[in-house]
Amino acid sequence: MTRRFAWIAVCLALSVIGSFIKLPTFVGSIALDSAPALVAAAVLGPRAGAAVAGLGHLVSALIGGWPLGPFHWLVALEMAGLGALFAAIYGRGWKLGSAVVFFIGNAFAAPLPLAVSFGWPFVFAVIPPLSTAAAINVLIAMAVMPAAIRLAAKAGVGAPHA
Repeated sequence: MTRRFAWIAVCLALSVIGSFIKLPTFVGSIALDSAPALVAAAVLGPRAGAAVAGLGHLVSALIGGWPLGPFHWLVALEMAGLGALFAAIYGRGWKLGSAVVFFIGNAFAAPLPLAVSFGWPFVFAVIPPLSTAAAINVLIAMAVMPAAIRLAAKAGVGAPHA
């Protein structure tokens, strides 16, 4: 249990570090904070992936100055759901499918609820930077995951979703 907690803490710390690597955009919270969440999801399962993804987004939003205000709580819930969904799909052995679902969910589905308050021009304006960030996050995570899974197995954390 202690090792599992340490892995979650490391992934969350890496997510915080990634939240400082921002894409230049008007929103301010689009960053490279999701890759560690995807690794946590693959190695530790849906709850860990959801926790790291949701908390990682909130930290990224805080660092970016909260330009969407309380809507970041909604986005954090969306990110947590996407992290858990990624873990569920990855755990079934559909590695590429999990990456594609995360990318589509993050880049295209997640901004849709914001159209109600901010309008469709906002949604269309945020899709290109979200797509770029989602692609970079997925590529980093998929590149790192094999080594992380091997490390977790050696550490006795057990990678049930590997």
